[in-house]
Amino acid sequence: GEVLPEDRASLAVVGTRRASAYGKEATSRIVADMVRSNVTIVSGLARGIDTMAHRTALDQGGRTIAVLASGLDIIYPSDNAGLAREIVKRGALVSEHPLGVKPEAAFFPRRNRIMSGLSLGVLLVEAGEQSGAHITVRHALDQNRDVFAVPGSIFSPGSRGAHRWIQEGAKLVTRAEDVLEELNLAVLGQQMELKAVVPATPVEHQILKLLSHEPAHIDSMARQTGLPVAEVSSALAMMELKGMVRQVGGMNFVTA
Repeated sequence: GEVLPEDRASLAVVGTRRASAYGKEATSRIVADMVRSNVTIVSGLARGIDTMAHRTALDQGGRTIAVLASGLDIIYPSDNAGLAREIVKRGALVSEHPLGVKPEAAFFPRRNRIMSGLSLGVLLVEAGEQSGAHITVRHALDQNRDVFAVPGSIFSPGSRGAHRWIQEGAKLVTRAEDVLEELNLAVLGQQMELKAVVPATPVEHQILKLLSHEPAHIDSMARQTGLPVAEVSSALAMMELKGMVRQVGGMNFVTA
């Protein structure tokens, strides 16, 4: 691929490989808005948060850089080979290893210093207490980079790592603007657009009142509205086509 001068305005996004629906949704929303401000997204091509960060950046027409723990000709995990090919067209794959080098456990912590070094700051979205993402955060601190973290549920083991870093001084992030303001990054490209979501029917109105950025299951919506599941499902399908809601897996929905 290619690293361009505008990639100096970049943010590393890291987190757990076992991302929850909440973690994926938080990554998607924040990365999408960062990309709309012409910020390049850097991550490690791993499953979970990394994959969501790269995928969202590409889907939004932005740039993204993946730092590998192997030679550039060996994509790990292999199921991200297609994603890697897309990244080459709108960013770059980066590695310190020669071609033919297979990934080893010791390579992953070392490559994390490159991810933070390429970026103005590091955003930790979701991580348990033993997550490898903490290594990237420590490298960022050693390199005098800003550290940001997305809070989660106090009951979620997958958010304990992020909460610990917030306690130790990482900036709490709930929206892209929190990062942009801290890094003094002006909106370089198109302005973020606010969608006007107008329900067309009473059923859509009832459903929309129940939805937020937190995933809600279709069965729960049916119970709360007193409507048959089939009617709720039909309304959600229409709302998804209109861009009002998004399904985030397992029949869970959020506002778009």
